[in-house]
Amino acid sequence: MVVEVTSGVMATLRREADRAAPQECCGLLLGCGEPGGIGRIDTAMPAANVSDQPRLRFEIDPVVLLAAHKAAREDGPKVLGYYHSHPLGHLVPSATDCEHSTGDLRIWAIIAGGQVAFWRDSGKGFVELTCRMVEECPADHIKTK
Repeated sequence: MVVEVTSGVMATLRREADRAAPQECCGLLLGCGEPGGIGRIDTAMPAANVSDQPRLRFEIDPVVLLAAHKAAREDGPKVLGYYHSHPLGHLVPSATDCEHSTGDLRIWAIIAGGQVAFWRDSGKGFVELTCRMVEECPADHIKTK
């Protein structure tokens, strides 16, 4: 399965991971499409990592998450997935990530070592996705703090 991602999103993901290190960064992947289908990610929305152990795990600020879902219901960009970094880890979902797999078919981007990998949450673990870079549209905007 393929996910389309803009170069601006990729740059934002790498920048956020660098900025947060040695803690994990996290946020939302917004765009068009439906969970489980081919989507186009054109916005990376950073969120505070509110985990009590931010060097080991992430927890997306629930205020940001709820606001994004509300905006999606009002014809805003859809929440296609989430991202987080593994500052000292690998591009594959960790044991903790797998414990939090819900089967919602959303995309998870993992950033490690300056690289980004995309995964689909299948509920039975994660399935690796192929990333296809696409051009930015004039309406695309990358949200940063």
